[in-house]
Amino acid sequence: MSGQTGPGQARASQSGPGLSRRLGRVEVAASVQMTIKARELRAAGKNVISLTLGEPNFDSPPHAIEAAHQAALKGDTKYPPQDGTRVFKEAIQRKFKRDSGLDYALDEICVGNGGKQCLFNAIMATVDPGDEVVIPVPSWIAYAQMTQLCEGTPVFVNCPQNNGFKPRAEDIDAAITPNTKWLILNNPNNPTGACCSAAELRAIADVMLKHPHVWILSDDMYEHLVFGGFQHATFAQVAPELKNRTLTVSGVSKTYAMTGWRIGFAGGPRALIKAMVNMQGQATAGISTVGQAAAAAALDGPQDGVQVQIEAYQRRRDIAVELLNACKGITCHKPEGAFYVFPNVAGCLGHTTAGGRRLQTDEDVCLALLEEKYVATVHGAAYHMSPYLRISTATDDASLVEGCRRIAAFCEALR
Repeated sequence: MSGQTGPGQARASQSGPGLSRRLGRVEVAASVQMTIKARELRAAGKNVISLTLGEPNFDSPPHAIEAAHQAALKGDTKYPPQDGTRVFKEAIQRKFKRDSGLDYALDEICVGNGGKQCLFNAIMATVDPGDEVVIPVPSWIAYAQMTQLCEGTPVFVNCPQNNGFKPRAEDIDAAITPNTKWLILNNPNNPTGACCSAAELRAIADVMLKHPHVWILSDDMYEHLVFGGFQHATFAQVAPELKNRTLTVSGVSKTYAMTGWRIGFAGGPRALIKAMVNMQGQATAGISTVGQAAAAAALDGPQDGVQVQIEAYQRRRDIAVELLNACKGITCHKPEGAFYVFPNVAGCLGHTTAGGRRLQTDEDVCLALLEEKYVATVHGAAYHMSPYLRISTATDDASLVEGCRRIAAFCEALR
């Protein structure tokens, strides 16, 4: 033996047991990092406006809360089925049929700790080292991170602003190789709020017919948050012939302001769902019984609160787009859905802030806004497109207006 050690062994010999190499393939999400920095500044007494997290500022529906309370009182507090309770899965069945005309058997549905676990289960159950996952960008960073954690390779498809940040079928076609395992579609999109129409999804479906070895993941978490009469469509709905290769993921977090309940769900081919449930069994097993009771009530109960939220998010989108477009050096696209705007800050680069920071990247802009104006945003590079910022409009109107006012003052002072 030579006595040489690998990185993990070296760490162990110098400072105790080491961590896995896979940890080096992922990092803490930029939105989380910026939220932590904002909290630290608040703790130091600064008046921070946080426009980072996709966290609705509404309360969960009262009937959902009551359903959870009643479930607990009834003693529905034991270990749940790993794939979800029958009552909740039947509510999900009705939701898929009602909203998208999709029919799923109960064993074609599973429940996760938020939609994110459903995505993670699917990637973990299918992606091997060397497999490729096609991801239109800008995109939520988790798709690429999950892929890398499984030693897969993210393949990014650029979706420029001049195409409304939407993927083009021909670009997806060009990105697919024999190693491609998944195409991930997020509609409406985080971070841009862009929405693909049924016709645009159909064009992508026509491409996917040529590639029978590829799964399609349709992340519909923001499906109800669409504006101006836009009609949401989901992939398996517009391409029923591809339903046997499509996983449709949604949840109650965004539509019903139930982020903290951690309830997501998926519908898809029986064999894939079974594999996802198996994978979940190695991590968390079943999902909170009272949470599932609340989510079932949200899906089946009155939907009046959803419309109230949609109207608020549309109003806030309009406020943000108008105020940001009035800022020197910023242009802002008007999205069709979700609760984000994704302004271009190219006009700010190459300038120096009032505090003396030279702005070379969108991350520089993001950090300077936080440190000099106490406005927390997320830089576009975290979503694989620069130079942009992601601004969440899921806060109250007054905070959003004040945040945009501070951004305007920041831009005005650039030299």
